[in-house]
Amino acid sequence: MAKKITVEQLKPGMYVSDLGADWMDHPFLRSQFAVKDEATIRKIVDTGIREVYIDPARGLDVADAPTEHEVRKEIEAQMFRVAAEPAPVRHVRTSEEIGRAKVVHGEANKIIHNIMNDVRLGKQVQVEAIEPVVEQMTESILRNAGALLSLCRVKNKDDYTFQHSVSVCALLVAFCRAAGLDAQTIHLAGVGGLLHDLGKIKVPTKLLNKPARYTEDEFTQMKNHVVESKKILDVTDGISEISIQVAFEHHERYDGSGYSQGLKGEEISKMGRMAAICDVYDAITSNRVYHKGMAPHEALRKIFEWSKFHFDPLLVQQFMRATGIYPVGTMVMLESGRIAVVLEQAEVSLLQPLVKAFYDSRQMIYIEPTEVDLAKPLGHGGGDKIVGYETPEKWGIKLEQFI
Repeated sequence: MAKKITVEQLKPGMYVSDLGADWMDHPFLRSQFAVKDEATIRKIVDTGIREVYIDPARGLDVADAPTEHEVRKEIEAQMFRVAAEPAPVRHVRTSEEIGRAKVVHGEANKIIHNIMNDVRLGKQVQVEAIEPVVEQMTESILRNAGALLSLCRVKNKDDYTFQHSVSVCALLVAFCRAAGLDAQTIHLAGVGGLLHDLGKIKVPTKLLNKPARYTEDEFTQMKNHVVESKKILDVTDGISEISIQVAFEHHERYDGSGYSQGLKGEEISKMGRMAAICDVYDAITSNRVYHKGMAPHEALRKIFEWSKFHFDPLLVQQFMRATGIYPVGTMVMLESGRIAVVLEQAEVSLLQPLVKAFYDSRQMIYIEPTEVDLAKPLGHGGGDKIVGYETPEKWGIKLEQFI
């Protein structure tokens, strides 16, 4: 069983099983490796990593260090306390909004694809071409955030950069809404989210699509995309300071270990701190050639854990309220043994969403799909509770047909 230690406790002879950071925030070719010398430890410290997980079965141990299971249990208890609060109000059901969300999601991908191609050809960003689709995305999220956010989790590797930009835009709009920000600020944040990775047009395509982790030199080259984004946006007519903050500060970290300015705490604008959370959440839940995406609940747990150093803890709690601890489209196991998919966030508590049960895990058979409102008691459409998460791959289930 892996254990969590501080970097001050790290010694040669230990085996790192998890670097305890987003895979895009460190230059190591692997996240698991033997610590052979002090130089490796210095490199870890210089990266800004504060805590790591070690595998005592493959190297030296720290007797009193907490196990991964103990850490997970403590973090989830903290998350569940936050999740006991109500979700943002929705105005229509996911099933009503999903069709409109698909249209605007496709349009947003087309817009950012065209914008990036135009800038690559030396043309200026046309902000007025972006604003209508950001407005449509905002309207969709105001009606029902779960519909658009569930679509944003589906990506293909060839269009990742464009799809990631759309996802960060949607997440940031939903986040701003949950945080109670005004309509104008939400709109400007959405524009920034859609354009936040614009500087990647300056990164060679072969590097963007490299089917392996970056070398240190490549990692340095990739990090420069935030500077390039700011250069492009600084000469863009009609762009706001809020939108530029999203693009320039989304890789800054709360403890000062981020890039490109190394800002710390509230030196980072609130929008920059919010964008950092959205960017990492989407990145670690997305499948890449060399990185299998985490399930949404695992990603939320990791971000909650990393908020000890890398993210604003209060904003992380607000972000979790925006997405839900059980996001729409998540597959869960119920206490009754039924497998269900989350349809809606509950207005009473994020821990009690509306789900659709469709499979009996004990008899290993499909059942008549039944909506279960976990906020209601037995006999009133509820009477069950979530006991864990499941993956469609484990059960060979195509989840889309039940949403």
